[in-house]
Amino acid sequence: MSTQQPRHGGDLLVEVLRALDVEAAFGVVSVHNLPLVDALTHQLRWVPTRSESAAVNAADGYARANRTPGCAVTSTGTGAANAAGALVEALTAGSPVLHVTGQIPSEYLGQGRGVIHETRDQLGMLQACSVSAATVGTEASAAFAAAAGRLGCHPRGPVSLEWPIDLQYGETAPFELSAGGTAAYSTGSAEIPGPEDVALDRAAELIAAAERPLVWAGGGAVGANAQINDLVRQTGAGLFTSNAGRGVLPETDERVIGNFAASAAGAELLAQADLLISVGTHFRSNETRSYRLGVPPVHIQIDVDPAAVGRVYPVDVGILGDASVVLDALGQRLADSKPRTAPSWTAAITRARNQCRAQLRRDIGSYAGICDAMASVLGDRAPRVRDITIPNSSWGNRLLPVIDPSTNVVPRGGGIGQAVGMGIGAAVARPDEPTMVMVGDGGLAPQIGELATIAQENLPITVVVFDDGGYGVLRNTQDRHVGRRSGVDLLTPDFAALASTFDIAYANASTPDEFADAYQRATAARTPQLIRVDCTALGPMPVPFVPPVEVPRSAAT
Repeated sequence: MSTQQPRHGGDLLVEVLRALDVEAAFGVVSVHNLPLVDALTHQLRWVPTRSESAAVNAADGYARANRTPGCAVTSTGTGAANAAGALVEALTAGSPVLHVTGQIPSEYLGQGRGVIHETRDQLGMLQACSVSAATVGTEASAAFAAAAGRLGCHPRGPVSLEWPIDLQYGETAPFELSAGGTAAYSTGSAEIPGPEDVALDRAAELIAAAERPLVWAGGGAVGANAQINDLVRQTGAGLFTSNAGRGVLPETDERVIGNFAASAAGAELLAQADLLISVGTHFRSNETRSYRLGVPPVHIQIDVDPAAVGRVYPVDVGILGDASVVLDALGQRLADSKPRTAPSWTAAITRARNQCRAQLRRDIGSYAGICDAMASVLGDRAPRVRDITIPNSSWGNRLLPVIDPSTNVVPRGGGIGQAVGMGIGAAVARPDEPTMVMVGDGGLAPQIGELATIAQENLPITVVVFDDGGYGVLRNTQDRHVGRRSGVDLLTPDFAALASTFDIAYANASTPDEFADAYQRATAARTPQLIRVDCTALGPMPVPFVPPVEVPRSAAT
């Protein structure tokens, strides 16, 4: 005869996640989170990753694909520290991850007794890699209400809560949304002051006078898709994006040049333009030729972060506010004006768009066929999860079309070895879509154990491993700048045997045609799949990809 279990912290966490429309949590079970995992397993969905870093990566991938927060649950001390790198990625990307980690019993906190899993200043560590971090006390419901509210505020990013194990077992009050709804996750901008009329009026004047305008949309423009479309239509502008802003307009749209600003044709178009409207972009170094890329003489910058305005490029008008709010107000001012752009500017935009893509296809050679095979199979809502590897950095970030920004899942901070975890989260968020994970052999190694998670959860993920026997990006960097190789050549596993170990279907591809056949079959199966692309057999790219990083001449031998 079953008896009702007493209410504890796990029940509260389930209520919080349901209020946030989160249907799954990721993590590693521990003596310091047992009641949480118990409730998540039996009342929601618990996905047991093999490492804490992968748990946070998965929660991050879930958040990006689902457009809600994601949740990761980790252990105390070393377990929480293992999550730190993935938290840094979520912080860089502004991804709303609720990270709940255990803590030693509250009566021993801060005493340094050496309680199992105890570490010095765990909270300080969490604060360093989260937008907010706190210790849950006896008022647990209030602590989670504050955390849930913070997830929806700018600047967005991970929110970490450490929860002493004795208090997790204690009875908690039911979770309720506050009267003002502050506990509900929202993509709104109530916490951001509205844009100033003076700045909006001046921006509208400059836009109305422009004959060759361009828009550059970053991650801050995601969610303002309709407004970006209106801005491009009202101004006759072409659209560049950062990697983070891809898909804010479908990349099949002829007005979209895309993530090609630093290309030769992109730089030429920027040099011809007379106005740039940047929306929610950081102008990152790898997208601006280490800040040497020229921009038009007149610059209007829109951002929620006051520090971002004018930080990289001078501005004529800076407008603070959420992109959708600012662009709505700007659109009203432009409603009665007609763009001054001539057909020659529209033609220049189309020409730059085509030249960028044609040149990149020539540069990557046979890899263009692999990109085409992926594009022909992946639907508009299928997650394109990509690690930091030569194929992604050279063409995955640009040539593989993104139609929906929530499918564009890639480590924004540039850290290798996170895509498998992110793919797990994206696949859980979108179980009806085939998830593609693009990774190198070097990038797979840190999360190779997560193949077990994929198999156990029977996720519709096809892991495409580009095997070049090491860290190809750094190998090319050393070849170009140093003249000798150090630490870049790696022993790689027998991938067929590896896939068999986890009962994952396997295929090997040495040509674009072999890949196209294997990828079609893999995605159609809707089961865990692994495809190895033999980069040696495929041959080198005609133009080796070298990342846009500076290496002092003194490093050369």
